[in-house]
Amino acid sequence: MIRKRPITLTVNGSTYARDIEPRRLLTDFLREDLGLTGTHVECEHGVCGACTVLLDGTSARACLCLAVQADGREVTTVEGMGEIGALSLLQEKFRKHHALQCGFCTPGMLATAHEILSDEAPLTDAEIREALSGNLCRCTGYEHIVRAVSEALSERLGSTATGSAPNAG
Repeated sequence: MIRKRPITLTVNGSTYARDIEPRRLLTDFLREDLGLTGTHVECEHGVCGACTVLLDGTSARACLCLAVQADGREVTTVEGMGEIGALSLLQEKFRKHHALQCGFCTPGMLATAHEILSDEAPLTDAEIREALSGNLCRCTGYEHIVRAVSEALSERLGSTATGSAPNAG
Protein backbone atom coordinates (compact mmCIF):
# COMPACT_ATOMS: atom_id res chain seq x y z
CA MET A 1 0.00 0.00 0.00
CA ILE A 2 1.29 3.42 -0.98
CA ARG A 3 1.31 5.92 1.84
CA LYS A 4 -0.54 9.15 1.02
CA ARG A 5 1.12 12.48 1.52
CA PRO A 6 -0.63 15.71 2.60
CA ILE A 7 -0.37 18.62 0.20
CA THR A 8 -1.80 22.12 0.19
CA LEU A 9 -1.93 24.18 -2.97
CA THR A 10 -3.84 27.08 -4.38
CA VAL A 11 -5.73 26.45 -7.61
CA ASN A 12 -7.41 29.37 -9.34
CA GLY A 13 -7.38 31.35 -6.12
CA SER A 14 -8.86 28.64 -3.86
CA THR A 15 -6.73 26.69 -1.41
CA TYR A 16 -7.03 22.91 -1.27
CA ALA A 17 -5.57 20.50 1.25
CA ARG A 18 -5.61 16.83 0.30
CA ASP A 19 -3.89 13.57 1.10
CA ILE A 20 -2.68 12.06 -2.16
CA GLU A 21 -0.45 9.31 -3.41
CA PRO A 22 3.02 10.69 -4.23
CA ARG A 23 2.81 9.27 -7.77
CA ARG A 24 -0.42 11.14 -8.66
CA LEU A 25 0.00 13.40 -11.67
CA LEU A 26 -1.09 17.02 -11.47
CA THR A 27 -3.41 16.44 -14.46
CA ASP A 28 -5.21 13.67 -12.60
CA PHE A 29 -5.41 15.74 -9.41
CA LEU A 30 -6.90 18.71 -11.27
CA ARG A 31 -9.32 16.72 -13.41
CA GLU A 32 -10.40 13.93 -11.06
CA ASP A 33 -9.97 15.35 -7.57
CA LEU A 34 -10.97 18.95 -8.26
CA GLY A 35 -13.22 18.46 -11.31
CA LEU A 36 -11.30 21.02 -13.38
CA THR A 37 -11.52 19.31 -16.74
CA GLY A 38 -10.27 22.26 -18.78
CA THR A 39 -6.76 20.86 -18.39
CA HIS A 40 -6.73 18.38 -21.26
CA VAL A 41 -4.78 15.13 -21.43
CA GLU A 42 -3.55 13.89 -24.78
CA CYS A 43 0.01 12.62 -25.22
CA GLU A 44 0.96 12.25 -21.53
CA HIS A 45 4.59 12.87 -22.55
CA GLY A 46 4.67 16.70 -22.42
CA VAL A 47 4.86 16.97 -26.20
CA CYS A 48 1.46 18.35 -27.20
CA GLY A 49 0.93 21.10 -24.60
CA ALA A 50 -2.78 20.36 -24.09
CA CYS A 51 -2.19 19.98 -20.35
CA THR A 52 -0.34 23.29 -19.93
CA VAL A 53 -1.19 25.19 -16.76
CA LEU A 54 0.49 28.06 -14.96
CA LEU A 55 2.56 27.02 -11.97
CA ASP A 56 3.46 30.13 -9.98
CA GLY A 57 2.83 32.10 -13.17
CA THR A 58 5.07 30.01 -15.42
CA SER A 59 3.71 27.57 -17.96
CA ALA A 60 4.18 23.93 -17.02
CA ARG A 61 3.08 20.58 -18.40
CA ALA A 62 0.69 19.17 -15.82
CA CYS A 63 1.11 15.66 -17.28
CA LEU A 64 4.82 15.76 -16.37
CA CYS A 65 4.33 17.22 -12.91
CA LEU A 66 3.43 15.24 -9.84
CA ALA A 67 0.77 16.84 -7.69
CA VAL A 68 3.16 16.74 -4.71
CA GLN A 69 5.50 19.00 -6.70
CA ALA A 70 2.77 21.65 -6.62
CA ASP A 71 2.60 21.53 -2.81
CA GLY A 72 2.65 25.10 -1.48
CA ARG A 73 2.42 26.58 -4.96
CA GLU A 74 -0.16 28.43 -7.04
CA VAL A 75 -1.72 26.65 -10.02
CA THR A 76 -3.82 28.46 -12.59
CA THR A 77 -5.88 26.42 -15.03
CA VAL A 78 -7.95 27.70 -17.94
CA GLU A 79 -10.92 27.86 -15.56
CA GLY A 80 -9.05 30.52 -13.57
CA MET A 81 -8.18 32.70 -16.56
CA GLY A 82 -11.52 34.45 -16.92
CA GLU A 83 -14.83 35.02 -15.24
CA ILE A 84 -18.20 33.44 -15.88
CA GLY A 85 -20.09 35.78 -18.15
CA ALA A 86 -17.05 37.91 -19.05
CA LEU A 87 -14.24 36.91 -21.36
CA SER A 88 -10.65 37.74 -20.46
CA LEU A 89 -8.61 39.84 -22.91
CA LEU A 90 -7.04 36.70 -24.39
CA GLN A 91 -10.34 34.83 -24.61
CA GLU A 92 -11.91 37.82 -26.39
CA LYS A 93 -9.04 37.97 -28.89
CA PHE A 94 -9.22 34.21 -29.50
CA ARG A 95 -12.95 34.63 -30.20
CA LYS A 96 -12.46 37.68 -32.38
CA HIS A 97 -9.74 36.09 -34.51
CA HIS A 98 -11.30 32.61 -34.68
CA ALA A 99 -8.20 31.23 -32.97
CA LEU A 100 -9.76 27.89 -32.16
CA GLN A 101 -11.55 25.20 -34.04
CA CYS A 102 -11.93 21.95 -32.16
CA GLY A 103 -10.86 23.65 -28.92
CA PHE A 104 -8.74 20.78 -27.62
CA CYS A 105 -5.46 22.72 -27.61
CA THR A 106 -7.08 25.99 -26.52
CA PRO A 107 -6.63 25.68 -22.73
CA GLY A 108 -2.91 25.00 -23.15
CA MET A 109 -2.58 27.76 -25.74
CA LEU A 110 -4.31 30.21 -23.41
CA ALA A 111 -2.02 29.23 -20.51
CA THR A 112 1.07 29.75 -22.65
CA ALA A 113 -0.33 33.01 -24.05
CA HIS A 114 -1.02 34.21 -20.49
CA GLU A 115 2.65 33.75 -19.74
CA ILE A 116 3.55 35.67 -22.93
CA LEU A 117 1.31 38.55 -21.84
CA SER A 118 2.99 38.70 -18.43
CA ASP A 119 6.18 39.94 -20.09
CA GLU A 120 6.59 43.68 -20.38
CA ALA A 121 8.16 43.63 -23.84
CA PRO A 122 6.53 43.64 -27.27
CA LEU A 123 7.10 40.54 -29.39
CA THR A 124 7.15 40.01 -33.12
CA ASP A 125 4.90 37.42 -34.71
CA ALA A 126 7.96 35.16 -35.08
CA GLU A 127 8.69 35.46 -31.35
CA ILE A 128 5.06 34.69 -30.50
CA ARG A 129 5.22 31.62 -32.76
CA GLU A 130 8.38 30.51 -30.99
CA ALA A 131 6.78 30.98 -27.57
CA LEU A 132 3.73 28.95 -28.65
CA SER A 133 5.77 26.27 -30.43
CA GLY A 134 5.43 23.79 -27.58
CA ASN A 135 1.66 23.69 -28.01
CA LEU A 136 0.43 21.58 -30.90
CA CYS A 137 -2.69 22.54 -32.83
CA ARG A 138 -3.86 20.27 -35.60
CA CYS A 139 -6.72 22.49 -36.79
CA THR A 140 -5.80 26.15 -37.08
CA GLY A 141 -2.40 26.47 -38.70
CA TYR A 142 -1.57 28.91 -35.86
CA GLU A 143 -2.11 32.07 -37.94
CA HIS A 144 -5.28 33.11 -36.09
CA ILE A 145 -3.77 32.17 -32.72
CA VAL A 146 -0.70 34.34 -33.40
CA ARG A 147 -2.97 37.22 -34.47
CA ALA A 148 -5.03 36.89 -31.30
CA VAL A 149 -1.99 36.82 -29.02
CA SER A 150 -0.36 39.69 -30.92
CA GLU A 151 -3.42 41.91 -30.58
CA ALA A 152 -3.86 41.04 -26.90
CA LEU A 153 -0.20 41.81 -26.27
CA SER A 154 -0.50 45.13 -28.10
CA GLU A 155 -3.52 46.10 -26.01
CA ARG A 156 -1.86 44.93 -22.82
CA LEU A 157 1.19 47.04 -23.56
CA GLY A 158 -0.93 49.98 -24.71
CA SER A 159 0.43 50.14 -28.21
CA THR A 160 -0.95 49.58 -31.68
CA ALA A 161 1.72 47.18 -32.95
CA THR A 162 4.02 44.52 -31.57
CA GLY A 163 6.83 45.34 -33.92
CA SER A 164 5.96 42.66 -36.45
CA ALA A 165 6.14 43.31 -40.15
CA PRO A 166 2.92 43.16 -42.19
CA ASN A 167 2.04 39.57 -43.06
CA ALA A 168 4.92 38.32 -40.90
CA GLY A 169 4.48 34.78 -40.00
